[in-house]
Amino acid sequence: MVLNIGPQHPSTHGVLRLRLVLDGERITRAEPVVGYMHRGAEKLFEARDYRQIIVLANRHDWLSAFSNELGVVLAVERMLGMEVPERAVWLRTLLAELNRALNHLMFLGSYPLELGGITPMFYAFTEREDLQHVMEELSGGRMHYMFNRVGGLKEDLPAGWTDRARGAVAGVRGRLGRFDDLVLGNEVFRSRTRGVGVLDPAVARSYGVSGPIARASGVDFDLRRDEPYLAYGELGDVLRVAVRSEGDCLARFEVLLDQTRNALELADACLDRLAELPPGPVNQRLPKVLKAPEGATYAWTENPLGLNGYYLVSKGEKTPHRLKLRSASFNNIQALVDLLPGTLVADMVAILGSFFFVVGDIDK
Repeated sequence: MVLNIGPQHPSTHGVLRLRLVLDGERITRAEPVVGYMHRGAEKLFEARDYRQIIVLANRHDWLSAFSNELGVVLAVERMLGMEVPERAVWLRTLLAELNRALNHLMFLGSYPLELGGITPMFYAFTEREDLQHVMEELSGGRMHYMFNRVGGLKEDLPAGWTDRARGAVAGVRGRLGRFDDLVLGNEVFRSRTRGVGVLDPAVARSYGVSGPIARASGVDFDLRRDEPYLAYGELGDVLRVAVRSEGDCLARFEVLLDQTRNALELADACLDRLAELPPGPVNQRLPKVLKAPEGATYAWTENPLGLNGYYLVSKGEKTPHRLKLRSASFNNIQALVDLLPGTLVADMVAILGSFFFVVGDIDK
């Protein structure tokens, strides 16, 4: 029997369609059908200048807006050979980690919900609100921050913001144990996820799977450690790369929870470093019309969901000649072609939910 899950279905995170071929209750073939939400962002980049493309770039993974912006400005700055003020480098690192925690908290709440547990979702949104308040105070936006600029950041911190950010980070860290108790300590959750949806590391590598999904299968790669950017090279003693070898749904959830804790530790380390820095600029003065020199470059970052890359080609104009986006979710979701066959339909929702994707990040 051929069964269509989606594109409008409660278990598919929005407009993703899965075309399954079944033998009784067992899946024999699976095909993720993407494109229902396609917005042509890459083509739109070509019609906007380097300041305007930031507002487009922060929307494909709407849970990781700051990280999406970051990749674009890093690519343009690399083309320009531009040095960013030290204060901006540390602020970017801080905000990237706060954004990582915000992203992960959404999935830490939504995944148990898909398996029938509603309570963790309420706790996840409580923690998210604490972090959202400080991000919103700083940038003016709740989801699409638009705080990065070519050459640095939009503006410096409001008075007293670092203390409020430190308080929010401490509060969230102190309450993360709820997920250990409510979710990881739950027998039903463990029985639905342990040994289910095992992703082989060779399959993960062949599809270019990255981020927490790959690391849960033993693929020990994290750009922040292996090819440091921003201030990560100076945070080696704080950065811990969470890795598991089981590769199942439970391992993916555990990695996500470990990464959330470490993101908060990294945020604290950045706040400590910012307190030591003397006052100074957070951006560079730019010409009225910003043009990148002719050439090409590739900038990639360790986004919350995995590797996010921008391949920028410039003809020396104020708009990109080409800006190709390599999004994490697009590669990650392709591994379902290999992973789902052989599993039961009843386990499909558990596996799909553990892949922590955003549909806009697939249909960029």
